[in-house]
Amino acid sequence: AVPHIHDGLKPVQRRILHSLKEMDDGRFNKAANVIGNTMKYHPHGDASIGDAMVQIGQKSLLIDCQGNWGDPVTGDSAAAPRYIEARLSKFALDVVFNPDTTEWQSSYDGRNKEPVTLPVKFPLLLAQGAEGIAVGLATKVMPHNFIELIDASIEILKGNRPDLLPDFPTGGLADCSAYNEGQRGGKIRVRAKIEERDKKTLAITEVPFSTTTGSLIDSVISANDKGKIRIKKIEDNTAKDVEIIIHLAPGISPDVTIDALYAFTDCEVSISPNTCVIKENKPHFMSVNDILTESTVFTRELLKQELEIRLAELKERIFFSSLLKIFIQNGMYKNPDYESSGNFEAVVKVLNKLFAPFTPQFYRPILPEDFKKLIDKPMSSITRFDVKKADEQMKSLENEIKEVNKHLKHLTEYAIDWFIKLKEKFGKGRERKTELRVFDRVEAAQVALANVKMYMNRTDGFVGTVLKKDEFIGDCSDLDEIIVFREDGKFLVTKVQEKVFVGKDIMHAAIFKKNDERTVY
Repeated sequence: AVPHIHDGLKPVQRRILHSLKEMDDGRFNKAANVIGNTMKYHPHGDASIGDAMVQIGQKSLLIDCQGNWGDPVTGDSAAAPRYIEARLSKFALDVVFNPDTTEWQSSYDGRNKEPVTLPVKFPLLLAQGAEGIAVGLATKVMPHNFIELIDASIEILKGNRPDLLPDFPTGGLADCSAYNEGQRGGKIRVRAKIEERDKKTLAITEVPFSTTTGSLIDSVISANDKGKIRIKKIEDNTAKDVEIIIHLAPGISPDVTIDALYAFTDCEVSISPNTCVIKENKPHFMSVNDILTESTVFTRELLKQELEIRLAELKERIFFSSLLKIFIQNGMYKNPDYESSGNFEAVVKVLNKLFAPFTPQFYRPILPEDFKKLIDKPMSSITRFDVKKADEQMKSLENEIKEVNKHLKHLTEYAIDWFIKLKEKFGKGRERKTELRVFDRVEAAQVALANVKMYMNRTDGFVGTVLKKDEFIGDCSDLDEIIVFREDGKFLVTKVQEKVFVGKDIMHAAIFKKNDERTVY
């Protein structure tokens, strides 16, 4: 599926979070129970819900996890759902939910209500990243740094355009010079962090995003088997932190080996982003900066809705408090006409007449439902009514209304304060993990080891690695090129191959070094 631009969630993720909120009592719930409850909303198998839930949990933002939830760095899978537990994080409870600003729809069987989108007041899609396939299209959104997203949102509210670059949870080094704002055609080169412990030992301490320690080790062993690199031994000491130790063969340069690891193994991978989101019920290909701008504007709109709802609640409380105060202070409950009223319609008629002099001071007309609330007040609370306390409460409500009106008038400043408080409350420990660099291009031919021998047959005009009975040219790598001069005065350059015809009567053949200013033929 493809995530929605407003909450950054796919349908299964939205339903899992809604289900967790429905079950939330502050304690952990068995993942199997959450999956079962989510199936009320998600008409698919329990395995797909479980996998999606583990992916959310591993991102350490929306769900607090208990038990073995696996490790995306090592590729270890989570324990079965009956053994692991989950609950919503404090961040999710603060940022993701508000039933008053949520648009609802019927679930697939019409028995329940589920959110169309969740009112997320944060650029969740860009923080978590997303990968998915829908009918006829795919999406690949890179994860970005929590603190940088908040800072960029504040800059947008100040009228500036952001410039986001990805930050991967696995760390490593990244060259984002061709990121293209996360749109199609962009490219990110991501590298492992490799340290030289001594002249014979290298240590990989961070792996590139989208790889695991297992797949990285397999790629190193494969490169060694093919003769691309030469190592003596590789050890995986990964526990809480990544540590892959590579022991080099005697006489091998650590610097050349590091370059060769980037050239021939998964120590360097290339990622092609393709940012696609659902907007107005259609897929849209957008830049990450435009998505952040939309998300920030949407957050400000949600904050406005919350303020307007709060203002309406405060006005209603003042309205009823004033109504009650007038009703008691003026002794309306002791009025003979009121006491002798036989039914509700008669009561409404009497109270309308009694309240007539006071109606101009109310912000809206008095409705029969308001009189119903007055009538339902027990006599004990009427006789114990404290005018001074009621005035203090109304004064407090009036002050709160002034504050809400001030926030509505200065909505952008209020939204900026919201983001600043988010950063102060949840930003600790979410600093950038991926180091941004511009990589030099590693020429594979320059770092490849001489792992094959080259031969030639002068008379028949063949060169190649399988002509072992013929004349030896030299050691080379399978990425090198051969230069051949013939007796007719012509020369040619060809790739190293098993056997290739270059023309009869070879005069001279050698390993060809590009840009070599010393050799004269």
